[in-house]
Amino acid sequence: MRIERVIGHVLGVPVGAVFHRRLDVQRAKLHQTNQKGISWLFGEDGSKVGDAIVLHGGYEDDEDHWDWIRYTGASEGKDKDASGRLLRSQSWSYTDNAAMRLSYERAHPIRVIRGYEGDPRYSPNDCYRYDGLYEITELRTATSRSPAPDGSPIKICQFDLRRLPKPEQAQTDLERRVIAALDELDDEQDDDPPGQEDQPGAAQTAEKFPEARSMRVRRLIRDTAAAKRIKKLYEGECQLCGLRMVGPDGKPYSEGAHIRPLGKPHHGPDVEPNILCLCPNCHVRLDIGAVVIDEDWSVIRRVGLFGVDLRPKLHMSDEHTVHPEYVRYHRTHWEQRAADLE
Repeated sequence: MRIERVIGHVLGVPVGAVFHRRLDVQRAKLHQTNQKGISWLFGEDGSKVGDAIVLHGGYEDDEDHWDWIRYTGASEGKDKDASGRLLRSQSWSYTDNAAMRLSYERAHPIRVIRGYEGDPRYSPNDCYRYDGLYEITELRTATSRSPAPDGSPIKICQFDLRRLPKPEQAQTDLERRVIAALDELDDEQDDDPPGQEDQPGAAQTAEKFPEARSMRVRRLIRDTAAAKRIKKLYEGECQLCGLRMVGPDGKPYSEGAHIRPLGKPHHGPDVEPNILCLCPNCHVRLDIGAVVIDEDWSVIRRVGLFGVDLRPKLHMSDEHTVHPEYVRYHRTHWEQRAADLE
């Protein structure tokens, strides 16, 4: 089946799909070229409108915060040196910038592809990943951090983009039902009385069982493409304790654990640097703060774990870069909760 380039999602390419090379991204019709950052196509009226961008360590003025992006426009080749540094100001009349501005005016969504040379908090390892749809919320002419070779300021075309809500990242009815189930589970936990989980003996009360059941369901339906890639990389071996569970069918069982949790109130990103391959027990230990990870990747037991042999340091493959910001968030969160109880 021939895949046509469109505005919005490309049929058959799910959010989270990875591609080995830029050429593969282009062949999937996610982006117009295999080199440039901004992609455009012809709209119904023949105008050129932006449809996709690639975040791959572009300009120094770019910012990536997952939910929102500050993106620098494009320049002609003669306006840059061999290293990609700008030599002169950008123009809104340049085709790529004009196409993105028209998409802003027409409220067209923009596909975002992250490459391995982007922000390490969100970038995949040695590949490109389709991360869904964003909307352009604002554009401006800004001054670049670095001046021109002659010392004069360089003006750049700058776009702010914000990730569209979860329902608009779904491409099928099944995905939409999963998202609705997640939102319902998150709302259930938000309705819990503040501090209920901290009450003495709370773990033995009946009220805790729905929460535990919700957590289990959430894990099952959030076994995303990124989590599957991490579990496959480690072949099911737990990064905290080394256990590798194998079922009667010979297949390993493990769980993809988000260090900074997804959903409210943590809003962690569903990306490889924020995911660990853990056995079910260690997944629970991470989720309840029984185990945290120090700055030097040492595994710290915060409570007594009898009969448990944890590794002294988090095991990491050369192909998996866990970002320290997420382990710092997790550790600080549980340290603060302990301090609040004192």
